[in-house]
Parts: sequence; C-alpha cells; structure tokens
Amino acid sequence: MKKLLVIQVAGLGYDFMLKQGAPSCGTPSALKPLFPALTCTAQATLRTGHAPAQHGMIANGFFDTTLRKPLFWEQSSALIEGQRFWEPFRARGGTVALLFLQQSLGESADALVSPAPIHTHGGGMIMSCYSKPDNLYPRLQKSVGRPFKLQHYWGPLASVKSSRFIAEAVASYLREPDAPDLVMTYLPGLDYDLQRFGPDHPRSAAAFQAVKHDLSLLSTAAMANGYDIVIVGDYAITPVTDGAIFLNRALRDAGLFATRQIKRMSYPDYYTSKAFAVVDHQVAMVHLFDTSALAQVKAVLTALPGVAQVLDVSAQQVMGIAHPRAGDLFLVAKKGAWFAYPWWTDKHEAPDYATHVDIHSKPGYDPCELFFGRTPFQVSMDTSKIKGTHGRADAHCDVALISSIPLQANTFLELTSNLQEWLLS
Repeated sequence: MKKLLVIQVAGLGYDFMLKQGAPSCGTPSALKPLFPALTCTAQATLRTGHAPAQHGMIANGFFDTTLRKPLFWEQSSALIEGQRFWEPFRARGGTVALLFLQQSLGESADALVSPAPIHTHGGGMIMSCYSKPDNLYPRLQKSVGRPFKLQHYWGPLASVKSSRFIAEAVASYLREPDAPDLVMTYLPGLDYDLQRFGPDHPRSAAAFQAVKHDLSLLSTAAMANGYDIVIVGDYAITPVTDGAIFLNRALRDAGLFATRQIKRMSYPDYYTSKAFAVVDHQVAMVHLFDTSALAQVKAVLTALPGVAQVLDVSAQQVMGIAHPRAGDLFLVAKKGAWFAYPWWTDKHEAPDYATHVDIHSKPGYDPCELFFGRTPFQVSMDTSKIKGTHGRADAHCDVALISSIPLQANTFLELTSNLQEWLLS
C-alpha cells in the first residue's frame, strides 16, 4: 500500500517562499490560488476536489439563517459537502489520519486529532485535543513531552510553537508501526506574524525559518518511514496598505443594521436588521433579512472606499461560490484592504467580547486578537495594527507546492485529482 504525508502550510505563498529560500525537501512550483483564499475553504477543496459552491465552506465561518446566528471555526466534518478524495483508497484497504485539520471531527478517517478545548460553566477553559482513537492524543503528547497549548494556536501568544508541536507529534506518529498510509496535517504557525507584521518584515522571515525547520523534520521522518511527501500552501498573505473597511458601520449608519443596547454596549439584532455583513479577511457575506432592501444595501456597500466587488447570486455562480452560505451579496476587498466586523465607533459601545479572544462569539474574523490590548487580559481593537491579509486570488497570490511524487497540478482542484490518482495507481 502506498504511503503519503500531505502537509498544508498556512500562508505559504510561492513568491514569499522563494524570497526566503525554499525548503530542501523538494523543488517548489506555483499553484494557482483558490478563491476565496481562506483556511477552511482551501482545506475543504483539497479534501473533496470540489469548488466552494459544491463543498459549502465558502469561508471560515457563515451565517446560519435558521438560527439567525454567525458561526465561525465550527469543527464538524458534516459542514463539508462531498466525497473525500481518500474514500476509494480506504475502500481498497488504505488507512487515513487527519491531524490538526479544520472541520475534521466525525470525518471518515481511521485516526483524528484536533484542538477541542472544554469551555467551563464559570467562563474558564480546559485545554485538550479530541482524538480518535481516544489514546492517540495522550500518546502524541507523551512522545513530544508537552501538551498542545491553545494559546500558541491563536491569540496574542500565537506563534510558530504551534507548528513545532504538530511537526514533532506527526514525526513521532509516522514512526509507529501501525501509522496510517495517508497522513494529512496542517502547520498554522507561519500565518500569525505574516498577519501581524506583513510579508516583508524580519519577524515574518524568522517565522518562515522556524516552519522550514519543521518541514525538514517532517520530511526526514517521512523518508525514514517510507512515506512520500506533498507540501502545499493554502493562501498567500499580501501587505495591508489601505487598512480596514467597516461594512457594518455603513449598514448601521444607513439604518439597515439594528442593534440592542445593553449597559451602553451594542449587540447585533439579527431579528429586526435588514442586512448584516459576516466578514472574513478580504471577503464578506452579506445576508438580507428584508429582500426589498437589496438595492439600497448594494448601493451603500458599493460606495464604500476599499470595496472592489459586490457580487449578487448570478455573479457568485460565475465565481464558483454560489451557495446559501455565500449570502445574498458577496463582497471582495480591494488589494491592500480587508474587512473588519465592528459596527461601533465609540469604544464604550463595544460588546464584551470585543476585547477578548472569542472566536465563536464574534460575528466575523478578528485579526486584532493577535495583539494584546491595554492589559494582558484583553486583546486589541486597533485595526491599524494588522499588516498582512488574504482572501483575494490575484495572479501574485500563488501558493507553493513541493512534492516527491509526480504531479501535474496547476490548481487546487487538479491537485486533489492528482493525489487520488496517485494513491490508486
């Protein structure tokens, strides 16, 4: 049975990698970026070989129109629609492991590990990872000599330490005699400093060198245990030059977005609002709760500086993203700009979660969580701190691909097809 290790690396852009010096584990090539160029979208496409319109992971989050609630970073594999590329391989007796991939809980795989903290009744959190079988994460934790720390995975302390744990754990796993034939994993650590400081900053170069070490560790372990290896980026991060765009402020000013005032704080009212924008880096999904307001909403958002495209459903079909989760309107930011979720201007109106790492309460992705706020117990609300972003799929946003197996892929869709063909050949 063939053995393959697939590593997806956050923020591994082709141009950025060449500038920093490619890893020694293979010859790099460029892969055309997926649109939208986002974590969960790229991982879902890699796993299914489908465009976002088919697999449904249009972004890292979406607005559930039944619950009237934004949902970000949910981990159920059922959120991804479509057959996984490894299923014919498993039907032939091949085994599969998914380690630290998004939307992997409940997946059709033989082994799983995913961060899954327990949020306690008193507001605290017990750090842990979900694993299948139950003893897999404790086994990996023991082999690495330390637990996986969630603060290194996201928040002001997020760093390449998250990737280092994953690399050491996966390298150890590959040495086990019953390690699955196909192992897929994800290294998140490069992304953080690229967003904080931009791709041209020395801190980003240092982060790349750390991840380069992790890739060398994994490549060595793979070769020593009979695995071929494929390394692929999920998106390329580009410099922020024009700052944040506040879609919900514009909708609120136009009387289209309503709020509830609680102790001076302002919370969304999804039941009386006419429209709301769920933002994710350089894209946004706008849902209308009053379809008669479509023309007004479109006019308000089109007029905003920094908005490059306002796509209705027919335009979404052309772009391959037409899905209920894409919203009634799908927005794309101009190069150098990104979308921020806040609807307030007075800091006293900020909801309680605005100054905390709270990826499940915030109705949009918030990169400001990468910075401390006024105290170590708060995160920043200063959007001017963000120097790198992604989501667009411009020509200069190619991602890097390094492979020890022959591939003819120019796009993510072709890459998935190539992987399936190779496994079954």
